[in-house]
Amino acid sequence: MADTSDFKNGLVLKIEGQLWQIIEFQHVKPGKGPAFVRSKLKNVLSGKTVDKTWNAGVKVETATVDRRDMTYLYNDGTDYVFMDGETYDQISITPETLGDGARFLLENMAVQVATHEGTPLFVELPVTIELVVQHTDPGLQGDRSTGGTKPATLETGAEIQVPLFINTGDKLKVDSRDGNYLGRVNS
Repeated sequence: MADTSDFKNGLVLKIEGQLWQIIEFQHVKPGKGPAFVRSKLKNVLSGKTVDKTWNAGVKVETATVDRRDMTYLYNDGTDYVFMDGETYDQISITPETLGDGARFLLENMAVQVATHEGTPLFVELPVTIELVVQHTDPGLQGDRSTGGTKPATLETGAEIQVPLFINTGDKLKVDSRDGNYLGRVNS
């Protein structure tokens, strides 16, 4: 059990038999009335987000979530296979559980897998990932109708928007959360 003063981003709560992860929260102390906590929660299994307000000091049941560092091995056609570096145990994770992060997975990439009672809940990729541009059209100088960006296909098959000066074969730094271009990596 935890109360609202123990809230932090990433904490998983058990509410009405379902697991909810705190995305963000804010303690509010109005001039009149009691303090309360505004929070944004994400259902761990369905991905649905809701806003919930709590009275300050309310006790909430927390879920035991085991976070382990694992290595992505391969895709077996349907599921993604990860290996625990300490025990060498392998687990399969469905594309639904993996979510949008599957676009940026490279073999032998270190990730963090969160499980609850043996069931994989979600996979956290590193925030920044370095990937090579597999294909992009040459940018034409003076073509600014698209805001100075063009599509590029990365080595994982993901397509992102990049500045016009990026060429095929360049190594880029990409934000794994939203797929934004962060910069070029000097080799």
